[in-house]
Amino acid sequence: MNLYHLRYFVTLAKLEHYTKAAEELCITQPSLSHAISLLEKELGVTLFQKEGRNIVLTKCGKIFLEKVQESLKILDDSILELKSISNGEGYIDLGFLRTLGTNFVPKLTKNYIESNKDKKINFNFYTEATTTDLINSLKEQKYDMIFCSKREKEKNIEFIPVSTQKLVLIVPSDHPLSEYDSITLEQTIEYPQIVFSEKSGLRSIIDHLFDTIGQKPIIAYEIEEDQVIAGLVSNNFGIAIVPYMPILKFMNVKTIEITSPTWERNFYLALLKDKTLTPIAENFKSFVIENYTL
Repeated sequence: MNLYHLRYFVTLAKLEHYTKAAEELCITQPSLSHAISLLEKELGVTLFQKEGRNIVLTKCGKIFLEKVQESLKILDDSILELKSISNGEGYIDLGFLRTLGTNFVPKLTKNYIESNKDKKINFNFYTEATTTDLINSLKEQKYDMIFCSKREKEKNIEFIPVSTQKLVLIVPSDHPLSEYDSITLEQTIEYPQIVFSEKSGLRSIIDHLFDTIGQKPIIAYEIEEDQVIAGLVSNNFGIAIVPYMPILKFMNVKTIEITSPTWERNFYLALLKDKTLTPIAENFKSFVIENYTL
């Protein structure tokens, strides 16, 4: 049994005539008869029976036809999908930190889609709270690629720098520090702070900044997500050091520049080095490198 024999069978079942079916298939009638005989021999049943000058399906033939048509449709649909994928179309499973979901990722992906208007392109977007979670999911191949912070000692992951983000201080709008537009880290020490949890890659960075001034913050709460931290600050649960996010403009907080010590956070496009990307994912990677790398 082979694919051609199955297609011959479907055509013959449709036309119910050997000569007409052979003409449509562009083969000889003996070749068609031989193929159907081989198929019946392998299956151990009769698929067609004569009815006047024509032939019709037997009961077994009708059962077989239904299943063969379903199988060929699945096969043909898969072939069309792969041809579409080979042409740089399809979808990309993209993971990213939530902080990048308000501006950076939406703009980047929109620009990519607009630069490929002749192709059908879709993204499956997935957000996670921490770089650790994203990298673990990337290793499990849940995503084609991710946007995250860089993790050292990840030998099997390629990190491509694409964006920077400064750390800022946010305080409630009526807080004593809200009168300042810029501030040093020492000026924050006397106020309770909402800090990132140990799971966050930012925690060790911010801890190091306090170490450089020889001080420790008063920790009121430990939270994973920067947007949740901003929400708590806006409701007077404390002050916080967070990456700058456009969403801060619309919250009841004052954003204050930290002049000393200063620090910028880099974001990266991260991919598994040993994973073969689909053409669309490879094209997207090239687009990011050409237009967004630092």
